[in-house]
Amino acid sequence: MNQTSLICGSLAIDFIMQHEGRFADSLLADQLHKVNVSFLVPTMRTEFGGCSGNIAYNLKLLGGEGRIVGVMGQDSGPYLARLQKLGISTANILIKGDAYTAQCFVTADSENNQINAFHPGAMSFAHENPVANAGPARVAIISPDGHLGMLKHADDLAALNIPFMFDPGQQMPMFSGEQLIAFIDKATYVTCNDYEIELLMSKTGLTLQDIASRLEALIVTRGEQGSEIYTGGQRIDIPAVTAEAVLDPTGCGDAYRAGLLYGITHDLNWETTGRLASLLGAIKIAHKGAQNHVLTTAQIGDRFEAAFGYRYE
Repeated sequence: MNQTSLICGSLAIDFIMQHEGRFADSLLADQLHKVNVSFLVPTMRTEFGGCSGNIAYNLKLLGGEGRIVGVMGQDSGPYLARLQKLGISTANILIKGDAYTAQCFVTADSENNQINAFHPGAMSFAHENPVANAGPARVAIISPDGHLGMLKHADDLAALNIPFMFDPGQQMPMFSGEQLIAFIDKATYVTCNDYEIELLMSKTGLTLQDIASRLEALIVTRGEQGSEIYTGGQRIDIPAVTAEAVLDPTGCGDAYRAGLLYGITHDLNWETTGRLASLLGAIKIAHKGAQNHVLTTAQIGDRFEAAFGYRYE
């Protein structure tokens, strides 16, 4: 049986810088209309990220098979080499030679305030990467990506009869209520966090029950309060897993979604699928960066059994 997941979404490089002082010390409240400031950042680290890259990384840790459908730019070499070294297929990553890979520049101060700049770059050309070229799959996910790309991938997956999970994330404001309803009606699954589901209901005029009734499953994550899976007219409560440390929430949602894809492609029941997803989020949050946690499939199985009292294999 085909256990491949197509992972449509962004690929990005994050530059994370630390300013040892306070932004507030350099900003004058009555002069914010003409800001011209510079912050010394003694430390900087580079992290590989983007939703599709993060999901594929976590799915690989589980022993799953994911195929990224994304776009990178002229600076793609190091990221492509990393994915290939990990055994993650890069065959369906489109390279735009006249653009840069999407990049986020994050500067944090001593009080954990952040000033961010995001350059979408090659991500804006996601619609030029046909999902049909990636071949057959058991399931797909449309995670945050270029606006036109997300719309086209939904149409293409529906035409190909490939069930897909819609994960609008931070790109939800780009779409109208009518477009979001169309996504829901084409999708088999929808996943949102607690803020996103409220925004989705507000923009579409649908209730949570209305959305769930149109899908095989609606998954809502609520951080340390766990998550909920609405399926078959029932609600399944998934407990949060206590993390060994809380260091960096970046990529936790993507780790959770990898658990969902693994469960779907391996015919796990929804309760087990949700618990596996919850565990992956807890493992990720204990590490800085979205792709720096390393465990074998056996170790993940042991952690699952320790958390829930049974093995998911």
